[in-house]
Amino acid sequence: MAQTQEQGELAVVIGLEVHVQLETDTKIFCGCSTEPAEEPNTHTCPVCLGLPGALPVLNEAAVEAAVKVGKAIDAEIPERTRFHRKNYYYPDLPKNFQITQYDEPICQAGHLECTVGDERRTIGIERAHLEEDPGSLKHKGGSIDTAEYTLIDYNRAGVPLLEIVTGPDFRGAEEVRAFLAKLEEVLEYLGVFNASRDGSLRIDANLSVVDAADVGEDGEIDQNVVENANRTEVKNISSHKGAEKALAYEAQRQKNAIRRGRAVEQETRHWDESRGITVSMRSKEEEKDYRYFREADLPPLEVADWKEKIEIPELPDARRERFREEYGLSAEAADKLTSTKQVADFYEAVAQQFDPDLAATWVADELLGELNYRDMAITAVEDRLDEVERLVELVADDEITAKNARETVLRSMLDDGRDPDAIVDEEGLGKSGGDEIQQAVETAIEENSDAVADYHDGEDGAINFLVGQVMQKTGGSADPGDVNQLLREALD
Repeated sequence: MAQTQEQGELAVVIGLEVHVQLETDTKIFCGCSTEPAEEPNTHTCPVCLGLPGALPVLNEAAVEAAVKVGKAIDAEIPERTRFHRKNYYYPDLPKNFQITQYDEPICQAGHLECTVGDERRTIGIERAHLEEDPGSLKHKGGSIDTAEYTLIDYNRAGVPLLEIVTGPDFRGAEEVRAFLAKLEEVLEYLGVFNASRDGSLRIDANLSVVDAADVGEDGEIDQNVVENANRTEVKNISSHKGAEKALAYEAQRQKNAIRRGRAVEQETRHWDESRGITVSMRSKEEEKDYRYFREADLPPLEVADWKEKIEIPELPDARRERFREEYGLSAEAADKLTSTKQVADFYEAVAQQFDPDLAATWVADELLGELNYRDMAITAVEDRLDEVERLVELVADDEITAKNARETVLRSMLDDGRDPDAIVDEEGLGKSGGDEIQQAVETAIEENSDAVADYHDGEDGAINFLVGQVMQKTGGSADPGDVNQLLREALD
């Protein structure tokens, strides 16, 4: 458990409800597309519009995705689960109830490890359940509490969600951000989530402030203390950074209220990202307010016969460890090269052809560095793997210098889309022959007697000037290390 983060005599307790949009082609209970649409209310049908007589049909791909997540978080997956109706007025869910799961969720009692600073944390996951997404509200002329009017787009109504509910295991906003980053990483490795989709990860957070004396040295808090503390639910958080900012603000707001002798209202609050504050939306609902009852139009869901057949890929932590052991990489390099599944796959493909350290240098440092500078992802060059391998081959075979490969060839490949061999030929970057380099070394010594004298006087920095002269004479096509060695041999 986490160590308590205290300010005065108060401590923060946070639990999360993370709504993850699952990557399926169609919605959870109908055949409408989940792809973004340019026009509102075009990816709709009688089922997701809640028209009379329309019946839901469960999407098997959504169930398979939920089972994969359950396996990844080491959760219990019961033999039988079922759906319920959550009755509540949603202006953007036309049925006026949500099909969700209540007391029989598909994933139960799991956990996920993440790193917070230098500490390894285990976050309990109480449940993960399938449900349908409401539509989306478009506030015109302001935010949720200041808009002139609001429009409704039902394209998102019925998109499959997996709601992941953690225990009250967080003791600070930065811990929440670390957990969300790790969760998103695992979901992307599983292939059930796409972070680039707008609104694909939405966070609701329950936050309470308690007496620090009620928190043990190991961070444990008595369940009665948590239940008796007034808490706020902060909704509509859409990013890791947003979660950290929203919860840091809300924690400080509650602490300030308590220190001024005011009670913390149990309520639902909206995170207004543009203003950097939370604003009151409504009093906090209790479970009984939702009047759950079983969804009569969907039979119980049984996955016992096929959940064991569903395989999950190697997860990030396991892949990092294997990269360190199999390829001899440092922890830092292994972290970079497993940051996404696509990066890890790309590296392994290159490492099959070349020395693992050389492959790591070119993928983790050179390629990712240039991609990040251009705000591009590895997916932008996945179909050019052969060209990247050819670039590494040119360096490995000593056909071009690493400097030219990095500063000219790679950059031109990304900016102009050209082939590495074509760039080398057009720019004349092939390494100079031995005779040409030797001649350039002799000429540089003859033309720069002052630098030669400085070198003999013990000013070793003079050698760098002479190396630069030789590189200039060879058009940058000589290897600086070779030039340095040839110069020292000639001067000594």
